[in-house]
Parts: sequence; structure tokens; C-alpha cells
Amino acid sequence: HLNVLKSVFARWSYRVFSVELDGASLYFGLQEMKHRGGKAPRVFSKLLNEEEKCYSLLVCSSDRVKREKFYWELKDKLLRNLPSGSDVTSMSSFLPDVKNSLIKGYFLKGKPENSSHIERFLVDLEQHEPVLVCSYSGDEEKQQWTQHVWSNKDITHKYYVVSAETPTYHPSTLNMINSDVFYSLDEVCDVLKKCGDIIPETSSVLRMLPSRANARGKPDFPVVVIEGLDATGKTTLTESLKNTLGATLLRSPPQCLAPWRARFDQEPPLIRRAFYALGNYITAEQIYQEGMKAPIIVDRFWHSTAAYAIATAVSGPVTNLPQEGSELYLWPGDLLQPSLVVVLTLDPEERKRRLRDRGQTKTDEEEELDHNQLFRLRVEEAYRRISGPDCVTVDASPSADLVLQQVLLLIRGKCHL
Repeated sequence: HLNVLKSVFARWSYRVFSVELDGASLYFGLQEMKHRGGKAPRVFSKLLNEEEKCYSLLVCSSDRVKREKFYWELKDKLLRNLPSGSDVTSMSSFLPDVKNSLIKGYFLKGKPENSSHIERFLVDLEQHEPVLVCSYSGDEEKQQWTQHVWSNKDITHKYYVVSAETPTYHPSTLNMINSDVFYSLDEVCDVLKKCGDIIPETSSVLRMLPSRANARGKPDFPVVVIEGLDATGKTTLTESLKNTLGATLLRSPPQCLAPWRARFDQEPPLIRRAFYALGNYITAEQIYQEGMKAPIIVDRFWHSTAAYAIATAVSGPVTNLPQEGSELYLWPGDLLQPSLVVVLTLDPEERKRRLRDRGQTKTDEEEELDHNQLFRLRVEEAYRRISGPDCVTVDASPSADLVLQQVLLLIRGKCHL
């Protein structure tokens, strides 16, 4: 923990801080005390009511599995232990354009009369957990703010708080590779193996991967992946394609992982995404084996895993997504590439109507799709930007038979079936 703090402090004054407010990110930076401070940044004028006290908590640890687990559980701990009326908001700190420099945490606000209670709790937390605590104070006019960095040895480092430019891309993109989106089986297994002591079921999950997996092998027959949001008609289409082409139908995540899905859905994104990424590699092995005997139709594959992960990690409008052509959209080099990927699209209102008619329980991400238009737009755009192979978009609003005929034309043109 101390080594990590030393590393972070080495470039502390170069860091930018981001606080989430109503789905948008507000940014501020730091300036050495020997320099004159700037105008109070919007983050404070917009976040604080008169006389409120504020603090920041950043989770710092070299063990990324334990770090993510602690961060994931910390918000509930804060809400349980802080006085009534305290406010907890997500925040982060990063070095602009420096990969893996993002540190996640929370921004706290409290009433002045509760400050001693809050600070006692934060002192105890800092002494026993991998967190870095800062408090903030303003001058009488609340125009100049100072950040006070706490330490166990009572040495307080002070910096002026100044405005910072909004980065070109959302800071979450800095830590996304092999964290939100996985690009190699080795990285997936590395995360899951490190979960063994906190999630005993992990060893059973890893045993589902064949010992001599051929996740990038090319089968003799074509492989067609059907992607799209829930209720766009994937199940109907994949069953029809299976029957029409005499194909084998596979799904990702594979059925063999079903006993553990609910368990891993409760975990932080790092662990949850590793679990679903493993599902893609298991499915790839099944594709290779079955694809030696017949054409393969796959209901969801890597596109879904990546698009949802990217859209979840990045908040705000579509412009916050990683830039088009970014390495984040590249297909993993060790994962089998399909012959064709079809993405079914549907008018949002029609999709909601179909979901209501089905009456099925929705996942948290599906709930988010319904209530957050920006999230849905980010998912759809992330699908479109993934390359190698690209997605071919098909409008799923006509009848199931017309959609089937359109996709069959695509398959016959691309796969020569």
C-alpha cells in the first residue's frame, strides 16, 4: 500500500480529478501552494451548498482484484457508517493520456455539525484500508479551495484546487484494456485465478475450459454470429437459421456456466467481465469442434461482451466513447473470428413492447437500457465500432420471415452457403 502511495504521489500535482454529477463528469486539477491559486472550479460551486464539508476517498492497492472488490463494497460501507444527510458520489483521479493511471473512489459531502463524526470514521478507514483521504477547505468567499492530503503520520500535503480541462475521451478508457474488456485468455485466467480465495466457485468455473482449448482454430464450416439487444428477435432468428441451414446452434455464455452466473453477476466489473470473457473462449472451443461437422450459428459472442462493457464503463453521451478505430474495439488475437456477424436493430419503443409481451425478468443492464437512452445509444454505437470482423446491421422490425430471408441473403453472399 505504501509503495503504491509513493508512486501515486510522485506525480500528484499532475493528476486530474473527476466527480460524477447527474450522469456528467466535472473535472478539477491541483496547483502547488507556492503558486497562486485559480478561480474555484465548477465542481465545487455546483457540488456544495453553503457550509458543507467535503472529502475524497481514492482506493489505492497494487492487487487489482482486491482493489476492485474493496471499491465495489466501499459505497455501501460509507452509506452505512456516515451520518444521515451525508452524500456519496463516484469520483476518480487520473493522469491525462496515461494508460492504467485511473484510480477510483468517492466524493463525500456532509453537514458541518457532522464533520467530527465523518472525520473519525475516515481516519479509522485510512489506517486499516487501502484508501487515500483528502479534505477540502475554502476561503471566506469560497473562491479559493485547498486540498489537504491526509497521511498516517499526520503529514498533510496541501494543494490549491484549480479548474481542469475536460479530457477528449472519458477517463475510464485509460484502464479498460483487460479490465473492462479482455483481449486474451491468459489475462482472463489471471484475474479468475486471483479470485480463488474470495470466490471458491472460481476453480469449478476454470475447469469448464478444455485443457487443450483451440479458441482461435478455424473450423471447416462457416460461423455466423447473431447479435443485438434483448427482444430484437435473436432467438427466433437463430432457431430459424439452424433449421434452414442444417446448422448447429450455440450460445454465449455457454450453458455449462449457467450454475455460476448469478454468483458472478454480484461481483465487481473486473471479476464479472472476466467470467463472461471466459464464456467466449469456451464457446470458441465448442464452435471449433462442432464447426468441423456443420455450419454454426452463435447467439451472441464477443461483440456483446465488449459493447456492454465499454458502454457501462463510460458515462454520458456517445462522444465519450473511445474514438473510432481505437485498439479497444479490436477483436482479441487469440479468439476465433466468425465468418459473419449480424446485429439486429429495433426501434426502442417496439423493443420495449416486445419485452413487455414476453414478461421475462430483465437483467440490470436490460433495465438500464430501458431507463437510460444514453446507455442504449452507447451500446449500439460500440457494436458498430468493433472491427475484425465488422458488424452488418439488419432492421428487425419487419416480420420474422422477412428478417430471416434478408439474413440468409447475407450468409449466402458472404459465406457461400
